[in-house]
Amino acid sequence: MSDDVPTGELALKIVAMPADTNPAGDIFGGWLMAQMDLSAGTAASDRAHGRTATASVSHLTFLRPVKVGDVVSVYTKVIRVGRTSISLQVEAWAVQRGRADLHKVTSAEFVMVAIGKDGRPRPVDQPDG
Repeated sequence: MSDDVPTGELALKIVAMPADTNPAGDIFGGWLMAQMDLSAGTAASDRAHGRTATASVSHLTFLRPVKVGDVVSVYTKVIRVGRTSISLQVEAWAVQRGRADLHKVTSAEFVMVAIGKDGRPRPVDQPDG
């Protein structure tokens, strides 16, 4: 896993807004985690051909603060596929408005579980249809 260039595919790009700040004026970590969760869910649902749900998040590391106006890009990479689960490396990178230097700000491993119409885990390689 490189700290120089993003790992995986671009899943989301969003501008950090003032409403998303913590009392210190930086972007709230929970907001950043939510963007990463959305990205992991989208990538996992594509791979599982249907609904998925977050089972766990591990190795979550906040590396640098995100500021208001930063453009946050979230990248996902499937690293493991089990019978009912998909593990993804998820990285958030940010660039300050008007600048070109991209910096990794957060990384984590997400485990998503494929969910059937009955709300129970289902095999990843069988659509939930």
